[in-house]
Amino acid sequence: MIYDAKVTLNFNYYNRLGTVYPVWTGIGAVGAVLVGIFFFNEPATFWRIFFITTLILSIIGLKVLG
Repeated sequence: MIYDAKVTLNFNYYNRLGTVYPVWTGIGAVGAVLVGIFFFNEPATFWRIFFITTLILSIIGLKVLG
């Protein structure tokens, strides 16, 4: 647990808040949707997968270009 806090603080130290907040929020959103699909049998429709993919690509774009 201490290691996780250290990694998070280190990550936040080297990145801007405008990039860090959307990245962590996006990771949480993607994780919540994937848990819903895999563990709670929520539908994995084309549009749902499309927008999750778009969100992942946006997170990568923020990290690479931010």
